[in-house]
Amino acid sequence: MKRSAINDIIREADAFIRSFGYIMPPFAYWSPEEMKARQVDSSAIFTSRLGWDITDYGQGKFDDLGLFLFTVRNGRYEDMKKGMGMLYAEKIMISRKEQMSPMHRHNIKAEDIINRGGGKLVLELFMHDRDGGIDPKAEVSVPVDGTIHRLPAGGLLKLDPGQSVTLLPGVWHAFWAEGKDVLIGEVSTVNDDRTDNVFREPIGRFADIEEDTQPLHLLVADYDKWLG
Repeated sequence: MKRSAINDIIREADAFIRSFGYIMPPFAYWSPEEMKARQVDSSAIFTSRLGWDITDYGQGKFDDLGLFLFTVRNGRYEDMKKGMGMLYAEKIMISRKEQMSPMHRHNIKAEDIINRGGGKLVLELFMHDRDGGIDPKAEVSVPVDGTIHRLPAGGLLKLDPGQSVTLLPGVWHAFWAEGKDVLIGEVSTVNDDRTDNVFREPIGRFADIEEDTQPLHLLVADYDKWLG
């Protein structure tokens, strides 16, 4: 993805998020220079990888296959191992109309996916088999706001604004917006996008960036390169 396109997506996403009354934290608007200057007193932003995340999964077709994310808060796996401390994470995301987030699962993360507004959020769901792969036959059972919904393998779950679904580790899911773009909330256990995404297809998690202009704001995938 070109950096200029990423900058435009950030501006558009910020306006879309604000249209629902959601305000991003102040560090979202720090310049790359301020990010560099705040590495010591705000180190948790970088170690927890909070911030902007825009991906086309390395496929070069963001409008069809992509996702906007912003990690607002994130705990530590060390606390997960102890069973106490900051065990949770929160993201705000945007799925554009008919824009696919591809089929994947998580080994560790449990998550609530919440339709915060816009169109319908559509999820295609599968259970996992004994080896962690997709089970093409098993019935899918997931809680939607506390009520169990059962679907055939590969069934489509459609969430209206205000609805949410709980996905436990191992549940395969792909999703997209129907009708209009969707603002998505995610509340989960500790999140590590570098190690805890298993995709059905051999694709990457982060975008390959062509630096055709300076970044408006750094992405989490930029931290090692720009701040290391």
